Amino acid sequence: MTEIETVRLPAGHVVLHDARRRIRRAVELEPFEIARFALTQAELGELLGETAHHPRRPATDISWLRAVRVCNAASEWEGLEPAYTVDGDDVTWHVESDGFRLPTEAEWEYACRAGSAGAHYGPLSEVAWTAADGLSAPQDVGGRHPNLFGLFDTLGNVWEWCWDFLDPARYGDYRVFRGGGFADDAHSVRAGARRGGGPRMHHDDVGVRLARGGFDALDAAQGWSARADAERGDPDGPLPSGWTPRG
Repeated sequence: MTEIETVRLPAGHVVLHDARRRIRRAVELEPFEIARFALTQAELGELLGETAHHPRRPATDISWLRAVRVCNAASEWEGLEPAYTVDGDDVTWHVESDGFRLPTEAEWEYACRAGSAGAHYGPLSEVAWTAADGLSAPQDVGGRHPNLFGLFDTLGNVWEWCWDFLDPARYGDYRVFRGGGFADDAHSVRAGARRGGGPRMHHDDVGVRLARGGFDALDAAQGWSARADAERGDPDGPLPSGWTPRG
């Protein structure tokens, strides 16, 4: 299998904005690696023994749970310790592992912005495939200009799964995907735009970009923590005005 090309990003910080919950939080990040491109059909096909009809297009119709398994498969292929233990729908991230994994939401936004402060790291017509291009499917990776980290298509083409929950008190087990897709207008193709779906859902405009990096911690790393997940999922905790808990 062709080695998944990653870029090592330096330590830094990012401010995450959750418009629905009206929350901003600053996250300090340790260095980590992230793939230069979204996972392609060719890479997915080699990992899982499937046929790639469009080898250079991003692999889509991947559920969050399947994305986790793909990360483990990539780790095993390259002789790395898998980052996840999967038991049915329950997934545990071993944050000390240096195997392939999904980026945290903080890592993803930091990687996407590449030091830029605006909604886009360049003119959308130059850096992203969007609804303005009138497309009916994702395009081959790397067809538009990269950001300053040398990453392609972090905006547009396909949304990308992250590790984090979207908003567990409101949406239960929904996980975040970021970046916008080929059928989205400019409002959705922004570095700060957040959407999500259930862990078994799959869509023709959602793929995955693999990350790597282990950390000396337990159940917490790179802006994520199991404790924060539990607090955010508490239906008796504070909710935005006018909202009701799930159920």
